Amino acid sequence: MPSPRLSDLPRGAVGTVLAVSAGDHGAEPSTLNRLGELGFLPGEQVQVLRRGPGGREPIAVQIGETLFALRLVEAQCVEVSVP
Repeated sequence: MPSPRLSDLPRGAVGTVLAVSAGDHGAEPSTLNRLGELGFLPGEQVQVLRRGPGGREPIAVQIGETLFALRLVEAQCVEVSVP
């Protein structure tokens, strides 16, 4: 069974970044690089804080001490493990 993606986590959920990959979501390489530069690195803890209208995008997440608003395609690139 594949690892869940950050986009799959409900509001308030906490996970640990396993990897950042495009998978079959069609993300540009620049998107993957940007996520890495922002701190979405293996071993980092991430929490979903809020979701946009209808539970979609943007998805507000916290990684470390920093808050980010991610598009759905960006959140789909982040593989996570959940406790």
